[in-house]
Amino acid sequence: MAHIDVSGIDYFLSDGTQLLNGVTFKVPDGTKTALIGPNGTGKTTLFRIIAGDLVPDEGVVGRSGNMGIMRQFVGQVRDDSTVRDLLVSAAPPALAAAAREVDEAELAMMEDDDEPAQMRYAQAIVDWGDAGGYDVETVWDEVCMAALGLPFDRAQHRPASSLSGGEQKRLVLEALFAGPDELLLLDEPDNYLDVPGKRWLEDKLNESRKTVFFISHDRELLNNAAGRIVTLEPGINGAGAWIHGGGFESYVEARADRNARFEELRKRWDEEHAKLKELVNMYKNKAAFRSDMANRYHAAQTRLAKFLEAGPPEALPVEQNVQMRLKGGGTGKRAVVAERLELTGLMKPFSTEVWFGDRVGVLGSNGSGKSHFLRLLATGGTDPEREHLPVSDVEIAEVPHEGTVKLGARIRPGFFAQTHVRPDLLGKTLLEILHRGDEHRSGLGREAAAGALDGYGLAGQSEQKYESLSGGQQARFQILLLQLSGATLLLLDEPTDNLDLHSAEALERAIDHFEGTVLAVTHDRWFARTFDRFLVFGSDGKVYESAEPVWDEKRVERAR
Repeated sequence: MAHIDVSGIDYFLSDGTQLLNGVTFKVPDGTKTALIGPNGTGKTTLFRIIAGDLVPDEGVVGRSGNMGIMRQFVGQVRDDSTVRDLLVSAAPPALAAAAREVDEAELAMMEDDDEPAQMRYAQAIVDWGDAGGYDVETVWDEVCMAALGLPFDRAQHRPASSLSGGEQKRLVLEALFAGPDELLLLDEPDNYLDVPGKRWLEDKLNESRKTVFFISHDRELLNNAAGRIVTLEPGINGAGAWIHGGGFESYVEARADRNARFEELRKRWDEEHAKLKELVNMYKNKAAFRSDMANRYHAAQTRLAKFLEAGPPEALPVEQNVQMRLKGGGTGKRAVVAERLELTGLMKPFSTEVWFGDRVGVLGSNGSGKSHFLRLLATGGTDPEREHLPVSDVEIAEVPHEGTVKLGARIRPGFFAQTHVRPDLLGKTLLEILHRGDEHRSGLGREAAAGALDGYGLAGQSEQKYESLSGGQQARFQILLLQLSGATLLLLDEPTDNLDLHSAEALERAIDHFEGTVLAVTHDRWFARTFDRFLVFGSDGKVYESAEPVWDEKRVERAR
């Protein structure tokens, strides 16, 4: 048995703002329940409360069963941790503690190989075995083969940062589904996964007997794998929860029907409120001249007071008004020309042309070189002219290559980074970033900056620092900076990964109206439907064009 019972959760931010307001719902045993809602409503905060990382200001969380957790950072690990460290992060607490003690004891013995250090190491090895460490290493061997194509003994010391985001996700997910925990918390498990990976995740969710509570913005995953949906809906005093007992296929219609009922109930309440006030005023006027009307006047007052005490029906959730406007501008007819381009160690030479106005999806498995291709274009291509330099200060690693890729006249590349890593924005508030401007874009006055943030649903975060934003808020802010920079070539690396459903739709509309060229790496099957054609990075190392999206390319065969 494994379940979650969330009851009356209130949570306030450090500045006194209420983030969660009376959040209540259940995740029954064996169900696959998705948590959705606009960016910034507190989904990850709620996850951390359920995980025990945060303490709510009010309310309680009850649960049964051992809990395994995949946190949001998985997929963007760029520190010095190893594959083994990633697997340990997904292990049960006792096993993780035993693993850390082995590491610390081994390090201590390397620094001072005396008898106490040796005894500590020997005891750590014994404790590791008692905790089931050697048994789990057998499971990890299967996990590494499935996720990376390598046995555990060859993969364990490999830097986690050498894995793609999808490989990191797949590794941890494989370990959690194969592990002993009956209850899984998964924070955006589909991010960074390619489509075969998402299909694998859908199958795992449907086949597993575990109870799973997960955050996702992927419509097809929600439709194919979620049996119940909990929506965090923003309100004036923080977000509350609405529970839909079916899958995503019936969600949109059910929510529209619910909101329509709310509107009708509120209309009736307003009408009754007006009638009662009119009644009170009528008896008040009559009581001023007739003493026999006093009792009726007091009765009407009492009726109105009880009506107001009961309060109006539940209010409609506050809807985000995200209006992305990507302007762009005219450029030469040929936007990108690649001739015998070879991404060193990744793909075989290929040639292609992208024309002004094209919407090109870049598809292929994780680790095939798609993001490298976008980064190469983002730096201006081969021997870039000054006009082809990036329109932001985002740090882009050099991409070794042979052959050439050139950008056309008046092409200004704007790059959306998949991991949202922007050292140039750290420590600055959103208003400060927009007000100061940089060498690529003019600074905005306070009123204009506030208006720009409001258009992207970020007015409430204007005084927050960039690094404190949620993943989806960071994504929207990056897109706003592209709008202000005057980019004419949008290079989007998984832009919808952290966007809520409403924001993803707004981005789609903005791209549709953008005057310029768009290349986007994506594993979002719904988003991909909006593109004209596709550049596919195949499993055989070849790059080819397709008029339809191709999702079944496997991992590129290369020495690992």
